Amino acid sequence: MRILVRGGLVVTAAEEMYADVLVEGERIAAVASPETAEGWLRGVDRVVDATGKYVVPGGVDVHTHMEMPFGGTVASDTFETGTRAAAFGGTTTIVDFAIQKVGGSLREGLDAWHAKADGKCAVDYGFHMILADVNDATLKEMDGLVGEGVTSFKMFMAYPGVLYSDDGQILRAMQQAAHNGALPMMHAENGIAIDVLIAQALAEGRTDPRVHGEVRKALLEAEATHRAIQLARVAGSPLYVVHVSAAEAVAEITQARDLGLDVFGETCPQYLFLSTDDLARPDFEGAKYVCSTPLRPAEHQAALWRGLRGNDLSVVSTDHCPFCFTGQKDLGRDDFSKIPNGLPGVENRMDLLHQAVVDGHISRRRWIELACAAPARMFGMYPRKGTIAPGADADLLVYDPAAKHTLSAATHHMNVDYSAYEGREVTGRADLVMSRGQAIVEGGRYFGRPGDGRYVERATCQYLNGS
Repeated sequence: MRILVRGGLVVTAAEEMYADVLVEGERIAAVASPETAEGWLRGVDRVVDATGKYVVPGGVDVHTHMEMPFGGTVASDTFETGTRAAAFGGTTTIVDFAIQKVGGSLREGLDAWHAKADGKCAVDYGFHMILADVNDATLKEMDGLVGEGVTSFKMFMAYPGVLYSDDGQILRAMQQAAHNGALPMMHAENGIAIDVLIAQALAEGRTDPRVHGEVRKALLEAEATHRAIQLARVAGSPLYVVHVSAAEAVAEITQARDLGLDVFGETCPQYLFLSTDDLARPDFEGAKYVCSTPLRPAEHQAALWRGLRGNDLSVVSTDHCPFCFTGQKDLGRDDFSKIPNGLPGVENRMDLLHQAVVDGHISRRRWIELACAAPARMFGMYPRKGTIAPGADADLLVYDPAAKHTLSAATHHMNVDYSAYEGREVTGRADLVMSRGQAIVEGGRYFGRPGDGRYVERATCQYLNGS
């Protein structure tokens, strides 16, 4: 189909302009002034009136965990339900995490995640690879996966005995990444020290969800962030630090970037809009807010917003990893360390970040940069994803900046029995969501099908060496 989106304010990371967007098939064919676009009217199959609305790129969420096993259970969103919810929220591309099992190969882990996602997804998707067992065979496999478009590898300084890698393993993987062009991603918390504090808290009878935040101390996030940066410097590799939550960790990243290092930070909406007050909710309600890194006291939020404005934090992703309150989160009712770690949020990110525009934290263009363009560039998908330009995939939102709605489990589409933002009113919502030229959500109704989403082979990070 040929579709003309008329009358809207086109907002990208680079510019804002009143322009019309011509879509031919799955791609954007042209962006032009309304006067120029007049000549296209007779040759189009559909005209979309975007008067009074923004026309923005579809969101790119590069940190999700659909169907992730954790703590004896599995994240409640499947690739089908989770990507449909993403579409309702204006996100048209996700990058999820395939997991290598200890003792297994990267190939086995990647194949398992392809099997979960193939033919199920509502929006386009890619994969990062979690390295859980760094060894000679794993390091060789990394090169092959980069050639297949899996160009980022995540390691954990947390969760000893499960996903943890020691400094030697991390260094070897970073050295391999320096060789093959991959981007190492790091969950930066000192898990060895945290486990000591967990055991001490439980021995003292401190079992409530709020203790999760007390033992996963901000200083232990900052220490691990510092250590990861130094290991990357030794290896000569870049570094992407996931879900940064603490002001002290932001300071470590800021210092590295001031030195001109290829170090990048990501934060998530939960750290910008929620706090330890939520973890401390009574009657075990705080369990809904258990995630790692943990929610911090509200005073940390100023440093996160400052980091986002100044580009010391480059991306906002969700770390979407939902577990139902009943039947999953309550596995840790008598022991906070057994509460599955993760929050739902893939449906809420675009609207929460637009609320940040309304509240004056960031500009409109920075909203699109953080949510669309920067994640696409960071993980090798730009300009196919993350912008509005001729030749780009026609992933478009017609976004109503004045629409007010209330976030609630009663109305969201994520397969989880609570909302982390229950009752919060936000301003802004997508009227129309297009994925590669197809209207998959319009007027609050879903018109897509499982399998509409395609796997995206990614290039390497586009921010390295000043590029």
